[in-house]
Amino acid sequence: MKRFFSILLKIIGGVVVFIILILVIAFYSTSGIVDVADEFFQAVKEKNIARAHSYLAEDFKASTDEAALSDFLSKGAILNYKDSSWSERSVENGQGKLSGSVTTESGGTVPIEMTFTKENDAWKIYSIQKQAAGLQSVSDVGEEATRSAAPPSDATSSIPSKAEQIALVSQSMHDFAISINAKSMNHFRKGIAKMWRDQASVKDLNEIYGSYIKAEADLSILDNLEPTIEDGVKADENGMISLKGYYPTKPKRVNFEQGYIYEGGEWKLVMFNALIK
Repeated sequence: MKRFFSILLKIIGGVVVFIILILVIAFYSTSGIVDVADEFFQAVKEKNIARAHSYLAEDFKASTDEAALSDFLSKGAILNYKDSSWSERSVENGQGKLSGSVTTESGGTVPIEMTFTKENDAWKIYSIQKQAAGLQSVSDVGEEATRSAAPPSDATSSIPSKAEQIALVSQSMHDFAISINAKSMNHFRKGIAKMWRDQASVKDLNEIYGSYIKAEADLSILDNLEPTIEDGVKADENGMISLKGYYPTKPKRVNFEQGYIYEGGEWKLVMFNALIK
């Protein structure tokens, strides 16, 4: 019997050591993203938005300037950062993730999730997600996007206002017109969501929109017109909003449908259709 308990204790001891070893390895492998998160929030605490912005990945920076970052942090009370704690952390295939919460100076707690990517052998923040607080309805709030096998969108955001919708449509149509005139979708591709870029190369987009390129349609004339967008915009089950409408061109009207998800701190294009009739 004593021999049995001796063997049992050794087994239990071995299991405990193994679990501790796994935890040590996990904390060591994720220490890099935790350090970046700590440095980012320290900059936030010091109200140094320029330095905080420097910790963002290039794709994040491209869609979020310092003013937009400051606005996001202010709305989430994160500008009053005091401390942070992470209940989940992981690193796999050059991608990192932290889930936890931020404590504010007033004692409040803000649930938060951050993802990271490697750029030039250094960890950079790829997205910051914060659960929207307060009263919400499905019609007012877009849900996290999980389209096809692509990664989810970075955040949940209120449906953009009518003025913002017009700005989104106008910018996407402007970028599309530039690429059509250049006979290459390179410029257009730079402005679309990462999840779409990951699935479509410039060559793919040239083939998809080849009929427009061949027709040599000069859509730059739409820059001087304001699009009319249908009312009742809502987010679908994947968090995508669809903006449908037309430009008041004559004799033929330019109709459009554009899809957007919230990615990297702003609405990004994931679907584009235009029809002249």
